[in-house]
Amino acid sequence: MVNSELSMWCYCIDFTTAKAGNGLYLLNFLTQNSLLNIHHKYMQRCLELAAKGAGNVAPNPLVGGVLVHGDRIIGEGWHQRYGEAHAEVNCINSVSEENKKLITSSTLYVSLEPCAHFGKTPPCADLIIKHKIPRVVIGCRDPFIEVNGKGIEKLQAAGVEVENGILEEECKVLNKRFFTFHTKQRPYIILKWAETADGKIAASQNSSARETLGSGHFKPEVEQRLFISNEYSNRLVHQWRSEEAAILIGTNTARLDNPELTTRLWPGKSPVRLVLDMNLRLPNSLKIFNGEVSTIIFNSVKQEEKENLLYYKLQKDNSVVSQLMNALYQLKIQSVLVEGGTKVLQSFIDEGLWDEARLIKNEDLIINSGLAAPTLSKAEKVSEQKIHSDKIEVYNPKNSRPATNE
Repeated sequence: MVNSELSMWCYCIDFTTAKAGNGLYLLNFLTQNSLLNIHHKYMQRCLELAAKGAGNVAPNPLVGGVLVHGDRIIGEGWHQRYGEAHAEVNCINSVSEENKKLITSSTLYVSLEPCAHFGKTPPCADLIIKHKIPRVVIGCRDPFIEVNGKGIEKLQAAGVEVENGILEEECKVLNKRFFTFHTKQRPYIILKWAETADGKIAASQNSSARETLGSGHFKPEVEQRLFISNEYSNRLVHQWRSEEAAILIGTNTARLDNPELTTRLWPGKSPVRLVLDMNLRLPNSLKIFNGEVSTIIFNSVKQEEKENLLYYKLQKDNSVVSQLMNALYQLKIQSVLVEGGTKVLQSFIDEGLWDEARLIKNEDLIINSGLAAPTLSKAEKVSEQKIHSDKIEVYNPKNSRPATNE
């Protein structure tokens, strides 16, 4: 039902069900609520489209858009890959030749405020004005300093009717990494670990050599790695890796497990590998030094860059986690999956620098003695699922709110 038909329908209700004064109120109420439902329907489609860009657009946000004429979608699109066309461009370009004449009387729905600045592509606000689209409905404002209201102002100055805040919280949650980065000046932090049914993250033979943020000496022998999660959960973890900008481990996890930290079990780009090795004691024979994926070694010894490998110097006497957050912000890394070990994970928990925790518990595996898993504090469970022997729990910090630009 188009807006003119909706108004006439509500007008008829006024004369058949109520007196003039109450009828006007009823007309406004029904019209506003019906339009809101319509806005929600098309904004939900924007969110569905935007999610298709997950893992491919960072550090840009996920954005989807639909162009609606009457009650019919005539164009839709999403930001598909970093450096390429934005959602608004793809949406307008998708309109068929026969429907192009309808663009000047259509409404554009977009999950995030159109940009107003020149980046890798021209401003989307200018494109909307160029095509004479009369109405734009926006999910939420863009917190990026180059935009943050400027897109809306440019559209309104050109005479475009703008409505903002439709499914606002849902739009912010979709771009929780982007919002956290631009409002808190740090990456979105996801903690992840696997533990046994009796709360152990590693076998006892590894306990004395496991994670430290500072000094310590390694055992020279190679130790047997304990595999806790099942093959299905492992595949899911590789999907998680493909969705984040970077993955972080500590010195002993790198040495004892010798992980690749790639997405070899899932299609998608491997994240940047981050390793805390404050005294540079890791041998170059480890898989993290194979040069296949961009790798950053955080240390207290040197600042040096080689091909696909960056040594980033931190101060020994200050909080390593806080320094790490500052460094990653400067490096424009928007999200990090922290995979261990226990002391590294616990450091993030203790300093309150985390946004999500994903715990995989093998309910069939008990080892009695071993290295205790991290302890979450001030956390609330938000979801749970079972994958054969593994139970996967997701936690958020208690009383946490989505990052906003307010």
